[in-house]
Amino acid sequence: MVASTSISNTQLRTYGKPLVFLLMLIPAAWLVWNWWLALQYQPNGLGFNPQETSNRFTGDWALRFLLLSLAVSPLAKILKSPKPILFRRMIGLFAFFYVCLHLTSYVWLDMLFDWAELWADVLKRIYITVGMAAFVLLIPLAITSTQGWIKRLGARNWQRLHKSVYAVGVLAVVHFIMMRKGFQIEPLIYAGILAGLLSFRVQAVLSKRLRNQGSTRAKMPSRRVSAP
Repeated sequence: MVASTSISNTQLRTYGKPLVFLLMLIPAAWLVWNWWLALQYQPNGLGFNPQETSNRFTGDWALRFLLLSLAVSPLAKILKSPKPILFRRMIGLFAFFYVCLHLTSYVWLDMLFDWAELWADVLKRIYITVGMAAFVLLIPLAITSTQGWIKRLGARNWQRLHKSVYAVGVLAVVHFIMMRKGFQIEPLIYAGILAGLLSFRVQAVLSKRLRNQGSTRAKMPSRRVSAP
């Protein structure tokens, strides 16, 4: 007999998840290491403006992981395998983690915990308002990411709540585009990726509705017109 080469879900949970966890920590580790070098007045990768570098670096990775979490379901459908779904929750939580780092960098390094100035900045700068809105929408998604919350809310209500991640994705990309002043390619790339993921989602929803309508019509009894 030929041994199966397919990877089981148990193997993915045992070996794959820890590996992915460590890989997604690499950007945070890079940031911590370079800040340590900067505080020691040694050459580092933060450049002449470490505060701005930290803000952009954490924001970029937050957006990347957010888009990656949205790409998991399409990838599973393309591969015709549910295995990528095993990593979706972890990727989404890491997106929230980097959003928190991004917000902490802004509040600490830029605002110096001046809450009055922070509030004025949120109201004055539209791109910061949009970013804060995305963060607020992410909070309930992160809190309710556990199995316990799925049971409390019910699977249907939980799915409805977590569909708001698409709105978060739109707000995050708009925040990124508005922050990068002038014409730049990188924001357009992220916008294109999000547009592709949203179109895939819309197509999946429409296909499901068409299938449901077809099955409903098939179950309806045919009416025969009796002869007069």
